[in-house]
Amino acid sequence: MAASKKIVDEINRLRVELDRHNYLYHTLDQSEISDAEFDRLFHQLKALETEHPELVTEDSPTQRVGSAPLESFSQVQHEMPMLSLDNAFGDEDMLDFDRRVRARLERSEEYRVRYTCEPKIDGVAVSLMYENGRLVRGATRGDGTTGEDITQNVRTIESIPLKLHGKGHPSRLEIRGEVYFPRSGFDKMNAEAEKAGQKVFANPRNAAAGTLRQLDSRLTAKRPLTMFAYSVGLVEGGELPAAHSDILAILKTWGIRVNPLIETVEGVGACLEYYERMLIERPSLDYEIDGVVFKVDNLDEQATLGMLTRTPRWAIAHKFPAEEGITILEDVEFQVGRTGAVTPVARLQPVQVGGVTISNATLHNMDEIARLDLVIGDTVVIQRAGDVIPKVVGFVPEKRPKKTRMVELPGTCPACGSEVLKPEGEVIARCTGGLQCSAQRKESIRHFASRLALDIEGLGDKLVNQLVDEDLIESPADLFKLTEAQLVKLERMAPKSANNLLEALEKSKITTLPRFIYSLGIQEVGESTARNLAQFFKGLDVLRSADEETLQEVPDVGPVVAQKIAHFFQQDVNNQVINQFIASGVRWEQEEETGDPEALLGETYVLTGTLSSLTRNEAKARLQSLGARVSGSVSAKTSYVVAGDAAGSKLTKAQSLGVAIMDEDALIELLEKHGA
Repeated sequence: MAASKKIVDEINRLRVELDRHNYLYHTLDQSEISDAEFDRLFHQLKALETEHPELVTEDSPTQRVGSAPLESFSQVQHEMPMLSLDNAFGDEDMLDFDRRVRARLERSEEYRVRYTCEPKIDGVAVSLMYENGRLVRGATRGDGTTGEDITQNVRTIESIPLKLHGKGHPSRLEIRGEVYFPRSGFDKMNAEAEKAGQKVFANPRNAAAGTLRQLDSRLTAKRPLTMFAYSVGLVEGGELPAAHSDILAILKTWGIRVNPLIETVEGVGACLEYYERMLIERPSLDYEIDGVVFKVDNLDEQATLGMLTRTPRWAIAHKFPAEEGITILEDVEFQVGRTGAVTPVARLQPVQVGGVTISNATLHNMDEIARLDLVIGDTVVIQRAGDVIPKVVGFVPEKRPKKTRMVELPGTCPACGSEVLKPEGEVIARCTGGLQCSAQRKESIRHFASRLALDIEGLGDKLVNQLVDEDLIESPADLFKLTEAQLVKLERMAPKSANNLLEALEKSKITTLPRFIYSLGIQEVGESTARNLAQFFKGLDVLRSADEETLQEVPDVGPVVAQKIAHFFQQDVNNQVINQFIASGVRWEQEEETGDPEALLGETYVLTGTLSSLTRNEAKARLQSLGARVSGSVSAKTSYVVAGDAAGSKLTKAQSLGVAIMDEDALIELLEKHGA
């Protein structure tokens, strides 16, 4: 039986009323009714929806209880990368940051940059996508480019609106924030778990991460997660204010929870004062913070400052002093890395530091051990640098026992028995075993298969260990010689899994020259340097024969890096492995010689709207190949705005600033003219 208009109206009234009270409670920290009255309204709505299930909508307040368990999380490609932040660990770092900002903005020493100051929540970064005001997707940050789809779980978090309040929000709006576990809720949950004899979480951040990654969202719904928004990502079909602080203010009117401690100040001196205040307030807050984030408030200034590869130049995280603990140095072991570096690792009597149990810590190298004057048996001071990486920073002299052992660099590699050498003038000791060393083999194969290299799906750490331990592969090139018969003999490797891996290996053979160069694992050659080498030399053979002088002509390649690259390609074993790759079918398209990498040098382009004949990423890459800078926002310094279908606020702003505008046809003509 169809519901009457009276029932439909009552359901809509209850939803609006419950949404309003949720907004007052979670976003404005106000309450007009008691919890009992809220529960009464909620159950009244739930009863009506139970009687009339055809009227249930995804954004109803009743739809936060969670759904049936997922088998696994699917992957989400972020349309705009979720960047990391550079860190400042002292006032001088902050002063340097402010100097760099003013220098790039071409401002005088007297100019006071306007900064937004935000407590740095120690939680889990998430992305929330709203379309036409409705929550359609939630995702973890992941590696900044790819995250996990956690939509079912974020829908259970009461402080995250299923439908935005008010009007004027863009048709597509990505809101980014930090999901966290309040200290009070964390303590209560752990106390209940301990009482029931269940596992307890080490700290609120781990609890938040574990809860968000529950495949059963009904369990997520039972835990008191909440969120503070800290920025927006993708914005389409609408316009937002031109200042970061104003964006946060408008998000709050739309029902998004924003930290009430956020302030906007002028000058680095005011930033340092804010930092000191947060350091004092930190213990009294109901959530964990590990520092303060400072962002240039003006979006045009942000655009001028731009980005590095993975971090914005307009923001920095000023971390709080690391927390310390005291424990016993029980032993020192040595690990071998991909490049043969033999690194000492402290084995410690377990100790709690900042809510985390620490049993291992880095010692960096033998020079650091000598500087600290450490011996095995010492009572040592452990510090979590930036509240993350544990390291040994000293020892307590009066607690040194009579019986101790010196820390000695092993003469032979702990993995393969080859000689360990410490070259004169260098602090790092290295195994001389090369690819015959199983530790180096494992690390080089992991690197070769990693996402930024050949991205071989399904080739994880455990499988790499098995392949090397069973002597099935000695170098990354041997991956392409594997057979189904060899793979199915491995533990937990069924025929289907074996074939999936073989298909992934075959797929990975089609790559790009920058990825292949990066996959080789040359010392000091990261993703950016690999791309520069590929663009400069255009082909692998030319790169392999380049001398150090020629290599130094490549952007960002200095004498040390040039020496390491030249040395790598001078080794017969490396060239043999490369030849095996090529023989097995690894290939890439040759770089086009016709494009002029300086054709658009000094010009800045902004892409907006939908392009029909190529994606925005393709357009961006082709413009960059001609030397252009591609920005995410429009300013007076923008050279051109490329406007596709449904271009929004960026087009409007370009028109108001008098910035030149080109359509997709004009862009294609420009790219073809310069051979991109």
